[in-house]
Amino acid sequence: MEQHLQSLLELEVPVIVQIADKVATVGEVTSLQPGVIIEFPKQASQDLTILVNNATIGSGQAVKVGENFGVRIRSVETPANRIEAMGGTA
Repeated sequence: MEQHLQSLLELEVPVIVQIADKVATVGEVTSLQPGVIIEFPKQASQDLTILVNNATIGSGQAVKVGENFGVRIRSVETPANRIEAMGGTA
């Protein structure tokens, strides 16, 4: 049984960090071109949303890790809620 659990824990799932979202008209989307700036109704200092399987599992602050982007976790859902977000039942 323990080996089966270990196999499940090694499965890979996509983790998405969402900066912000907004609704745009079809006309606005079709007129996008390089150089255009899309403004979002969220302050740069606000936390980013962390999602798995399009379900929110936490939030955090943007950080720089060497030359890469990272997120410092500020809040996270319970393990049961995170498992549910991945399509399981807790």
